[in-house]
Amino acid sequence: MISRHLIDLDTMPLEEIEEILDLAKVIMRQPQYFSDSAHGKIMASLFYEPSTRTQMSFQAAMLKLGGDNIGFDNPLNSSVAKGESLKDTIRVVSNYADIIVIRHPLEGAAKAATMFSRCPVINAGDGGHLHPTQTLTDIFTLLNTKGTLENLTIGICGDLKYGRTVHSLIKTLLRYKNNRFVAISTKELGLPDYIKNMIKNSGCDYIESDSLEDSIGLVDVLYMTRIQRERFDNESDYLKQKGIFVLDPHKLKKAKYGLKILHPLPRVDEIDYEVDEDERAVYFEQTEYGMYARMALILHLLGNSAKQLEPLKESNLDKKCGNPRCITNSEHYLPKLYIKQEKGYICEYCEHTEQ
Repeated sequence: MISRHLIDLDTMPLEEIEEILDLAKVIMRQPQYFSDSAHGKIMASLFYEPSTRTQMSFQAAMLKLGGDNIGFDNPLNSSVAKGESLKDTIRVVSNYADIIVIRHPLEGAAKAATMFSRCPVINAGDGGHLHPTQTLTDIFTLLNTKGTLENLTIGICGDLKYGRTVHSLIKTLLRYKNNRFVAISTKELGLPDYIKNMIKNSGCDYIESDSLEDSIGLVDVLYMTRIQRERFDNESDYLKQKGIFVLDPHKLKKAKYGLKILHPLPRVDEIDYEVDEDERAVYFEQTEYGMYARMALILHLLGNSAKQLEPLKESNLDKKCGNPRCITNSEHYLPKLYIKQEKGYICEYCEHTEQ
């Protein structure tokens, strides 16, 4: 079945992902042929969190397709500031728009939005959980710079605990053959257990490291991430992690000639500005690849859309999610949905494991 929404790339069949990537290639080569493809269509971009690249990339994508954009980039400028629920916002906006793009600080918010939307919903980042369109950007970049999504050793460095781009990328690349991971972080910002379990269950090789310099020579792709100040409970904890991993020309001397350096951006201090001139650095090109990938995604979902509400599921477990950042702990009308596992339950919204 063709996907109606994009909340997690992991739930989209690989064949469908390949169709989107193939379309993105065509759009990139011949953008003029798609300049009127979304004429008369409206995209609503609902950004409850700050964004530059993701928001502008989506806006540019829709405009280049001939469509229009409405929405907000600050919830304080909307009825959210008056206490409006996510449900009511989505129900209203989906009457106006043909597709919704949502970024929200609470995990599972995008999934919750699909329950009340009459049009397709795209997850542009939900807290520290997932960021599937960044992953679409990342794999489209790899296809264009490495030529493959298989047989790669991918080093992922920085905030692996709260890095939603990291979680989405790992989950997707696990679906391709013979990929390996080097997880480079401090102990405090290591991969969450649910991601580690996915890697182990897939049979994929991975190692953990606390040294970028010692690990850089092992990898074909280096995915750098910033330490995210906004995910920490206090400033002192953030400052303890800030500046530990910095990619500079000295460390690059130990890297492979064919290495490609990616970064979801924004950059703070984790990549020295001198690295920008190295031909292995592709993070600025990555932002352009992302626009074409999002153009393809918009067209793909608009082609499968119908103005209708899906039946609302009923709670299958009367239990509060133990993740304080889960959307269900603030939007209490949402049904409590869990997937039963051998050892406990997984929240369908945020993937937090419950015993």
